[in-house]
Amino acid sequence: MARADEPPESSIEPLIEKFLGEAPTQELEDWRRLWEADRAFPLRSHRGLVGRLVVAFKRLLRPLVKLPQNDLWERQRTFNLVLLNMLEARRDRLNRHRDQLRDLHKARQELLHDLRQVRDDLLRDVRNHERRIIDLEGVRREGMEAIMRHVDALFAVIDQKFDRYREDNRQIWSRLGSLLAVAEGAEPVDGAASAPELAAAYRERQYLELEERFRGVEEEIARRVAIYLPYLERGEVLDLGCGRGELLALLGERGVAARGVDASDEMVRRCREQGLEAEHGDLLGELERAPEESLGGVISLHVIEHLPSATLPRLAALAWRALRPGGVLILETPNPMSLVVAARNFWLDPTHQRPVHPEMLSFCLEQAGFNPIERLDLRAFDDGQRLPELAMADLDAEMRPLAEQVNRLRDRLDDLLFGFQDYALVATKPAPGLGT
Repeated sequence: MARADEPPESSIEPLIEKFLGEAPTQELEDWRRLWEADRAFPLRSHRGLVGRLVVAFKRLLRPLVKLPQNDLWERQRTFNLVLLNMLEARRDRLNRHRDQLRDLHKARQELLHDLRQVRDDLLRDVRNHERRIIDLEGVRREGMEAIMRHVDALFAVIDQKFDRYREDNRQIWSRLGSLLAVAEGAEPVDGAASAPELAAAYRERQYLELEERFRGVEEEIARRVAIYLPYLERGEVLDLGCGRGELLALLGERGVAARGVDASDEMVRRCREQGLEAEHGDLLGELERAPEESLGGVISLHVIEHLPSATLPRLAALAWRALRPGGVLILETPNPMSLVVAARNFWLDPTHQRPVHPEMLSFCLEQAGFNPIERLDLRAFDDGQRLPELAMADLDAEMRPLAEQVNRLRDRLDDLLFGFQDYALVATKPAPGLGT
């Protein structure tokens, strides 16, 4: 209630009216005006004469109560004004926050709209690209099919031409062979090669084709001969019958000095084309010309089966002379301990003389002074080529003892028939005083 004397009821200000009744105003501006102006509230009563007497009594007492409460009242009024200021500041901040939230909400709505638009544009582009990719894939597939049909047709034509050329080549070589067979005994014409020389060249060409077919491609031979590399790092290596130079190339890659000799001009030419050192000549003659104890290794792969048996002791003796102490002689040849090799595979090459038994060859090397002598078994037959073994798990218990006997017999027969296709002897020249 304000401190001023009560004004006549007819003159109550509209501001005061806002605070009378059961629902006073909630506007902070009205409350500020009320406390700043210090308006007085009217004293009212609806209880007739008694009420009027009570109102009159309150009016009499108001001045008496007013003076003692002036200080307290002023403090309350100041507090209320401060509180109103704080509430108004809080309201203003809330209004600013509300405006900011409204702006953020509006920006969010705009961003969502833009994102939806971007999403729709991306989806439309993706669908368009998918259709284009599908169309391009169809074009590519049709184009590749057309290209493959064209390539297949070209290869068919090429194959036909190659077949015709191969047949023509066979006819020419057959005709040449027959003419050389007739003319081999004829007198040579001045300035031209003799018929025996041409016949020898013809036979060499035939042998090269035979070796290409049955020996294996260069990559396969390189994998096979790599087993000897750890033995051949003791000095210069001489390869007797170097062939296409697979071993010479491997030794060169490891920094080992190596040279080869071969009886085939074509093989020597292939080696030299690779930058390898190779000579055409007699194998034993080249070994004989080597200075004494000048070599760290002598190797000859699939050569000794082409030589007469009486030549092997001389080969071993010449190698022992040319090798320095600790040097090795390596000889590889088809394995006659396998009946399949000795009776079938060995005779694919018509230039083979006879199989070389490993014990006979070992004895020959021992007699030459080599010690120790290590045997390497090479190239086992594939399991699919060997004799099948009885599966014990598929048999009844009473049949298993018999099956075990059959399997043991099978093992002995399998070793006899198959075993390994090749073997090699690695013979070391001992230091003085350590040989046999």
